[in-house]
Amino acid sequence: MPSSAGSAGDSLEGAIEAFLEELTVERGLSPLTISAYRRDLAQFAASAGRGWRHDPEPVRDFVNGLRRDGRRPSTQARKVAAIRSFYGFALREGLAERDVAGLLDAPKAGSYLPDVLAPDAVARILDAPPAESPVGIRDRAILELLYACGLRVSELTGIDTDRLDLPGLQVRVIGKGNRERRVPMGEEARERLHRYLAGPRGEWTAGHPTTAVFVSQRGKRLARESVWRLVRRWARVAGVTAHVTPHTFRHSFATHLLEGGADLRVVQTLLGHASISTTQLYTHLTGERLREVYARAHPRA
Repeated sequence: MPSSAGSAGDSLEGAIEAFLEELTVERGLSPLTISAYRRDLAQFAASAGRGWRHDPEPVRDFVNGLRRDGRRPSTQARKVAAIRSFYGFALREGLAERDVAGLLDAPKAGSYLPDVLAPDAVARILDAPPAESPVGIRDRAILELLYACGLRVSELTGIDTDRLDLPGLQVRVIGKGNRERRVPMGEEARERLHRYLAGPRGEWTAGHPTTAVFVSQRGKRLARESVWRLVRRWARVAGVTAHVTPHTFRHSFATHLLEGGADLRVVQTLLGHASISTTQLYTHLTGERLREVYARAHPRA
């Protein structure tokens, strides 16, 4: 894409925009993936100086800063991978004079044990929103569906009304790679969704037709950031001091299923993982939890 690259000049920000355009147009990456690249590279650009085209120090300083800030190895590895891809593009297009990112050793992504809530903590958060207020009714449905189905936040906000099958107790979601899967839900999730759909959603979307299931009070599809905020809010109200995000419910969903005896392949299908190796992380997690229980409960542990 010479024309895009040529307009970037010496500006790092312009070079990044040209790179993102190539990812979008030539490689057809999803908007979510492009957004992740944009965030990581914008963070790098904010700390890099004018010597980015030939000097490895801005990249080294950035990576060292990630380590000092205690970022997870997986986060470090993702950001370094984004910077390496960018420099590969910049070198090909004549925007960079040297592949400085290629001189670095990428942090090992490794495997970490995700945060998981105990079932009683989950229950407290799910019941934290007031059951009679319109926002509380919506938020109770959102929280219940996150945990009942193990959804990614983007999957939840992307649900349209024609993908809900309340009589059949299931929902069709579009996951990574534009793959569709059917996920069952429980009776409680169905009841909360029914109450929300018949009440607040109908009022908020009157005169503002939309296919979105979860909407704001203005009748617009709810943004992912709004779901993050409401999860944090109700976790605080519930008195849960752990760091809780929408993904915490997904981790808890998978872990609680495996602890309850669910087959690993079934959990893989429910989560929408392309590879079983991704789901196997949760077997290590349940092993850790079993050891913790054993250490607390066995008299000779």
